[in-house]
Amino acid sequence: MLNIRPATTDDVTKILWFIRQLAIYEKAEHEVHASEDQIHSALFGHDAHCGSLIAEVDGEAVGFALYFFNFSTWLGKPGLYLEDLFVMPESRGQGAGKALLKALAKIAVDRGCGRFEWSVLDWNTPAIDFYQSLGAEPQSEWIIYRTHGEALNRLAKTD
Repeated sequence: MLNIRPATTDDVTKILWFIRQLAIYEKAEHEVHASEDQIHSALFGHDAHCGSLIAEVDGEAVGFALYFFNFSTWLGKPGLYLEDLFVMPESRGQGAGKALLKALAKIAVDRGCGRFEWSVLDWNTPAIDFYQSLGAEPQSEWIIYRTHGEALNRLAKTD
């Protein structure tokens, strides 16, 4: 039986494990620097700024989603951004990913969000096909930019 539930503090170790599994799948395990303490603080600390859902089959965690809220100035409404979605390979095709997305869409609607967005790597054809089968559309006119590490520190320095 499939169940989607909000993550609890007891799930922090498993969430970090899922994050590492996703990074392995994306061939970027070396880029995961998060600790359990950081995940706990982000999800459950006094200034928590994100949320997480757990997908369970017969009481066993098989996947997760981690999300946060942003804001659209054009819509004048908040948006829900899906940072990570991962379902164990042996559990794929059984509805866990779709159930997680449906639960997130419900959160977005309940919170008055005007958008529900996420990114996918351009080579991840199975995910792209899955998202498009649910009616999601790529936003090809936008290019994502990122600054991190030393470049972020340089940008943050005042002159």
